[in-house]
Amino acid sequence: MIRGLWDRETVALMWLVALFPLAAFWLYRGGTDGLGRLVFFLVVAGFWHVIFMLARAQPPSWAGVVTALALAMLAPEDLGLVALLLGTSFGVVIGELVFGGWGRNVLNPATVTLAFLGFGFPAAPWPEIIVPVGWAALPVALIGVATGVMSLRIMLGAGLAFAVAWGLGLDLAETYPALLVGLVLLVCDPVTSATTRLGRWLNGALYGGLAAMFLAFWSEAAAVQIVVSAAMLASLAAPLLDEIAIALWLARRRRRLG
Repeated sequence: MIRGLWDRETVALMWLVALFPLAAFWLYRGGTDGLGRLVFFLVVAGFWHVIFMLARAQPPSWAGVVTALALAMLAPEDLGLVALLLGTSFGVVIGELVFGGWGRNVLNPATVTLAFLGFGFPAAPWPEIIVPVGWAALPVALIGVATGVMSLRIMLGAGLAFAVAWGLGLDLAETYPALLVGLVLLVCDPVTSATTRLGRWLNGALYGGLAAMFLAFWSEAAAVQIVVSAAMLASLAAPLLDEIAIALWLARRRRRLG
């Protein structure tokens, strides 16, 4: 659907613009190694976008750059090129392109790729998101909310869950950078997150609650591994959360109108 200038590519481009502070600071800290990882994932994702463009006459999406950035930042380290190539191809194709491209997909392709790599290569070390990079997610959230491509309700729902976990004595000091980065890169995807008002609150709260539960009981997991697992389950539950929100609205409407 196109409404004025707001087609799906405008949304994808605005999402990419919102992520610029995080990408720029991460590249500044990562140097040539980070740039090399980003270029690799851009090439792989771009290759599959071009293949599907030729097969379906569908232009590539700016969302592929967001996918490449998320993978460059969060994919397990010290994996060979073949493993990364297989994992990225699986996530981009199965998670996005087979559904008709970004805007029609059910799950974020970066989340699918990261989950695939985590299951397929459980011994691979996950990257560490340092504190300054985590703080760089805050301007991303502000820009995303201001431009309308990210949901404030999802962020507030996650923040409320984190606050409850902290109040119960859970130490989030070592994981909050990864939690923030995962929130803006994976959970707040404008396509795969919940769309109703209540559903967005529940979506964010579910992500925060799952992350807190994994942190409390999954002692051997790395912070990024916890974030990816929580983001995957929260994304899978997003349609159900919207259905719950719609069902509650219909029930209130029947009670009010008879």
